[in-house]
Amino acid sequence: MSPAARVRALKLTTFAAAGAPLVALTAAALGGGLGANPVETITHETGEWGLRLLLATLAVTPLRRLTGWQLLGRVRRMLGLWSFFYVGVHFATYAVLDAGLDLGFIVEDIVKRPYITVGFATLVMLVPLAVTSTDGAVRRLGGRRWRALHRLAYLAGVGGVVHFLWLVKADLLEPLVYLVVLTGLLAARIPAVSSALGRWRATPARRPDQGRARATLAPRGSEGV
Repeated sequence: MSPAARVRALKLTTFAAAGAPLVALTAAALGGGLGANPVETITHETGEWGLRLLLATLAVTPLRRLTGWQLLGRVRRMLGLWSFFYVGVHFATYAVLDAGLDLGFIVEDIVKRPYITVGFATLVMLVPLAVTSTDGAVRRLGGRRWRALHRLAYLAGVGGVVHFLWLVKADLLEPLVYLVVLTGLLAARIPAVSSALGRWRATPARRPDQGRARATLAPRGSEGV
């Protein structure tokens, strides 16, 4: 199989796997299989799948470094977009079916109930990540600024886990599992962050007059590098 065919197969498999919960939830809704409280079921399932896919997105880079399978990086943005989709449906279900699109009630709920505050903040953090998920956005922002912006995904992961922990009142096992996974993913970032800080500290500061000197010495019509 050619490299291009492997990429297509991986993307198709990832898309199908990420979309499967939506298909299952839709089938259950059409077949009356959402239980006694359909709104609660939809809210719970979409929120949990949003969190799972967000953690999967954060796991791509550590897994790629661990396994050496570079193709994993080609589906990271797709996983992130699916995560945003499920989180968006999660909030929309609450806003439309639970709150009846009562803006005053929704705002009051966000302000007064901490787990909703954190959940809404998580959704807000995911919006710029979804908007800048295209190749064009990467070119416009530049690689460095794009990567800096998309580190918000880790903060969104923390928000998602805290939202789930504060939401659950009895059985904490599942949200604690997500907390352990997130802690491991954050810990995996420590060597990379330490290395980046080391390189930044090792880079000698350039005096302001150096830039002017280089511009003066450069041949006419050439660009300083």
